[in-house]
Amino acid sequence: MADEHKAEYTFYGVADVDELPNGERLYLEIDGQPVVVFNIAGYFYAISDVCTHDMGPLGDGEVEGHEIVCPRHGARFDIRTGEVKKLPAVGDIAAYPVQVVEGEIQIGIRHS
Repeated sequence: MADEHKAEYTFYGVADVDELPNGERLYLEIDGQPVVVFNIAGYFYAISDVCTHDMGPLGDGEVEGHEIVCPRHGARFDIRTGEVKKLPAVGDIAAYPVQVVEGEIQIGIRHS
């Protein structure tokens, strides 16, 4: 994310880098929103933990490359952008900016 856009977000520390090994995920709630954080090959991504198809949890789905597959109906989303990639979902999910500061994973939530 470009530095000029960081001012639009409040960043919340969620875990130390060592607490989220490669291939693992972390479930949490930030500002009332369910979020799942992924470590994929040392890169951290955060998305909404709600499928736009049926509003059910998404984070338990299989990760294939940079896509997550909804465990109930098979919708797919890009973990990097939140973009829907496969029906039955037609709406994107939220993808949150992630930064690592002094070994701490931080998730950005846009100011209201």
